[in-house]
Amino acid sequence: MRRVITVVSLVAVVFAGRGVSETATPAPTTAKKPTSIGVMPKKKGIDFFNATEIGAKEAGRELGITVDFDGPVTNDVTLQAQMIETWIAKKYDAIAVAPNDPEAIAPVLQKARKRGIKVIAWDADARKDAREYFVNQCTSASVAKTLMDVMAQGVGPEAKYIIVTGSLTAANQNIWMDEMEQYRRTAYPKMSNLSETPKATEEDQEMATQVTTDCLKAYPDLQGIFAITSVALPGAAEALRKAGAADRVFLTGLATPKAMREYVKDGTVKRFVLWNPVDLGYLATYAAIALTRGELQTGATTFKAGRLGEVKVQDSEMILGDPIIFDANNIDAFNF
Repeated sequence: MRRVITVVSLVAVVFAGRGVSETATPAPTTAKKPTSIGVMPKKKGIDFFNATEIGAKEAGRELGITVDFDGPVTNDVTLQAQMIETWIAKKYDAIAVAPNDPEAIAPVLQKARKRGIKVIAWDADARKDAREYFVNQCTSASVAKTLMDVMAQGVGPEAKYIIVTGSLTAANQNIWMDEMEQYRRTAYPKMSNLSETPKATEEDQEMATQVTTDCLKAYPDLQGIFAITSVALPGAAEALRKAGAADRVFLTGLATPKAMREYVKDGTVKRFVLWNPVDLGYLATYAAIALTRGELQTGATTFKAGRLGEVKVQDSEMILGDPIIFDANNIDAFNF
């Protein structure tokens, strides 16, 4: 991704008085209090969000703040809201959350903002009136285009496919699927989705394996599968491997190299897509801290994000970069 390089800095000016007697009491100085923030994934304990935690903690160390990276162990927006209530009570300076449901989480985020807590959404957006910025991994159009192009290259422009997703309420996944359909109509009009309703797996890998196994039986003319979460793709790959179906069904989607390495090595999956989740966690945390410190202003068009350089901001949304395509030739170069 091409970035515009500028320098954004916060300069602290200290005024020293002149002509003050030696016995006079100096004017008190106001020190910026330490910043503490909560960074919440959709679900803890999966490879993708484990990688984002690495980036979040890196940004925290770099900026000298305390990062509480925590979230539910199930794909549950109610649990997210309960944990955010706790963070509000702790008077955190900022909250960065990857919502499981943009509508259901909005009230607690609005409550946080009323208490003076800065709120950022990342990975998946919240309702705009419930957050100040959204840190997006890639544009939705670029994710959709990359996925559809990979499928066309793997199966052909007339592929018959289904989509396996995580939660039916996840904003980012729903947007990607809408964008995929729009792009398909223009670029691959002869491709066809065999199921109008995506197959939900609730970010459960065993469920993803079972759902994919069922689809292999239910759709005898199936040629391709999109599994568009970091849990759904390895789950679907396991189903393909057990069924010995990798030669007749092309599988691609979104997941970490760590989760997919064995399936790429044995040929179950030829190509898949993602971005750098370590950098995503880093950017979300960096933005949250900058917002609390006044270094990220409303209406900004660029934002200096540490080692990532200058990141573009448009309509309160930051874009990390472009998708990466992983295959047997490059997968070993990535350790997340």
